[in-house]
Amino acid sequence: MKNLDQRLASAVRHFWTTRARQGQRQGRTTGQRDYGNRTVATGGRQLDGFSALVRELLVESGIPGEIIFDTGRDNVTLPGFFRPTKQWDVVVVAEGRLLAAIEFKALCGPSFGNNYNNRVEEALGSATDIWTAYRDGAFGKSPQPFLGYLLLLEEHEKSMREVSVLEKHFSVFDDFRGASYALRCEHSLRRLVRERSYNAASFILSIICLP
Repeated sequence: MKNLDQRLASAVRHFWTTRARQGQRQGRTTGQRDYGNRTVATGGRQLDGFSALVRELLVESGIPGEIIFDTGRDNVTLPGFFRPTKQWDVVVVAEGRLLAAIEFKALCGPSFGNNYNNRVEEALGSATDIWTAYRDGAFGKSPQPFLGYLLLLEEHEKSMREVSVLEKHFSVFDDFRGASYALRCEHSLRRLVRERSYNAASFILSIICLP
């Protein structure tokens, strides 16, 4: 865990620089580009810096590197219950037993509202899918695996200001009332852990970091 702050900052910079590079490069060959923010959101590999960092931390904690698989270099596909398979970002598999599965996601503007809802639904769906698959024996004699989730949110005027909610028929929970998208993300991740959808979750706020 040495120099963790600097190593985490490096993973964050990798996200933003890769995202920017993909936005500039996409469409140069085919002449076709995604509309709006999809130009930079559909490139992939932006969160590989976090995969590499988690791999390093696991190895430093004593877990053999040969049983750690990440999106930057390996097949990280696991079976699901409501769908055939899902690709995670880091998985740990030893002797046919699933020990851990971790997912990394990012939420950037300009459409924070739609993206926030999508991220919450994805996180819930992925957790429900893998836990149900585990219950029905998809991972053989595996002990209960560790499930982790990391979310990076762009620190922006729109993500930090208060957001109103519609309460026409029923009242929302108090901590969501008037909460910014940043606070909504924090509350949602805390609930996911408290409800044991995930064993642990990490929430990172970041301004755009470019060289």
